Amino acid sequence: MSYAGLDRFNEVTDRNVLALQEAKAAGKKVVGQYCIYSPLELVLAADAIPVSLCGTKNDSIAPAETMLPRSLCPLIKSSFGFALQDSCPYLAASDLVVADTTCDGKKKMYELLGRYKPVMLLQLPQIQDCDARAYWRGQYVRLKERLEKDFGVDITPEKLKDAIRLCNRLRLALKEVLDLAQLDPAPLTGMQCMSICFRASFMPDYEQAIAMLKDIAAEVRAAYVPAEKDAVRVLVTGVPTGMGSHKVVQLLEECGARVVCMDNCSCHKKVRLLIDEETDPLTALAERYLDTPCSVMSPNPYRYSILKQLVEEFGAHAVVDLTWQGCQTYDVESFSLKKFVREELDIPFLQVVTDYSPADTEQLKVRIEAFLEMFR
Repeated sequence: MSYAGLDRFNEVTDRNVLALQEAKAAGKKVVGQYCIYSPLELVLAADAIPVSLCGTKNDSIAPAETMLPRSLCPLIKSSFGFALQDSCPYLAASDLVVADTTCDGKKKMYELLGRYKPVMLLQLPQIQDCDARAYWRGQYVRLKERLEKDFGVDITPEKLKDAIRLCNRLRLALKEVLDLAQLDPAPLTGMQCMSICFRASFMPDYEQAIAMLKDIAAEVRAAYVPAEKDAVRVLVTGVPTGMGSHKVVQLLEECGARVVCMDNCSCHKKVRLLIDEETDPLTALAERYLDTPCSVMSPNPYRYSILKQLVEEFGAHAVVDLTWQGCQTYDVESFSLKKFVREELDIPFLQVVTDYSPADTEQLKVRIEAFLEMFR
């Protein structure tokens, strides 16, 4: 089904690069971010524009492999390839790149990236306790000071709280769209939801993004007519995905499933928690962002409790764990996740290990069809 609000959103976001260039020409600073541990709010409070930088394209991988190991995960290679080719307009526009030391591959890639762009490295703790939150707050203090120095601004508590309120509204608006898939049948496809999240991450005007997302949610709900229920409702968990790295989500839906939830950094992890608007803003930011359940955390208990909640909320019949080749932390964690899904949630589980290349598309299609056949 076609929706006018979604069509307008796509038309507007097709101009994201132009809108960013216009903002730059008007004097705005741009901060590129590689991970959702990096706080949007500090950048906004510095009167700058945060943009997502993670690579989702296969064509930038080959250039990266002239400097990076072929065995490295495609997300890292794609991201670095954009720098080598100078082919990503968002990276080109970035006055500062903020990067978090998540996996080993990323943090070593950031050292090389520093030859091409100024990089502010945040040293991410890999445990989620009180000491780690206090340390992480200290990293945000460092980022605040760097933004103030580089951009000649003063990030006051009031500006930071205003930015927190704005980002909370954006999360709620995006969550309202994603939660439409709790309906059965889901009115939006997984591919549509992924595209919305991907496009929204590059919008320089947050107020415009909020208004358009709320319009989409309202229109879809108003037009919804219950029909035959989705045959197989799949929750995809694991590594980040985006347009260009959407192969598995697309294959699942082409094979007859409906992807109703994507428990990854590209979609639901972005909207899972709101930030306390009343307490000390830096403390609130550190607590909220550090609670993100990534496989680099050891242990990583939140991933399991959140997955259980999402399976229940979205009525998922199965879980597909997507792992990029070379992503050791997600690959190792998949063993425990399979045991949890099969024994605790009592639903089928499939791990898919792949990269951005289309070379294995037919092989994956056969595996996915065989997996979905059990529901028929």
